[in-house]
Amino acid sequence: MDAQRRSGPLQTPRGDTTIEETVVQKLAGMATREVPGVYAMGNAARRAFSSMTERIPGSQTNVSNGVTVEKGERQAAVDVSIVVEYGFSVVEVSQSIRRNVIRSVENATGLEVLEVNVNVTDVHLPDEQDESGESENKPPKSLQ
Repeated sequence: MDAQRRSGPLQTPRGDTTIEETVVQKLAGMATREVPGVYAMGNAARRAFSSMTERIPGSQTNVSNGVTVEKGERQAAVDVSIVVEYGFSVVEVSQSIRRNVIRSVENATGLEVLEVNVNVTDVHLPDEQDESGESENKPPKSLQ
């Protein structure tokens, strides 16, 4: 066996560990959602689709929404699409996302994260409505 191939936390003399892209997507999605200033993930069409599917009884929240991954045996690159909350610095939010995603993915998987690209698709303003059509700051009509 090639000694060069058998180096790293995922390739050992006693066996190899493989990690699916969906694992990295979920880890990156959760790490991104933890960052203050991230209002939502994905583009408008994807958020609308996810909002509809999450209403189905028994369905789960899609934490990898807005995340794409390119993964090799030892390295990964991550792209995230977000909506930033108004009043937050896009630069600071992006830097926090990079730090959090890299730390989370590398600690959990042993993969080296080469890059985290952040695509800001929108800014959520305080008086905008969410995907359900209700204003975020107003109580439901039944409570008014």
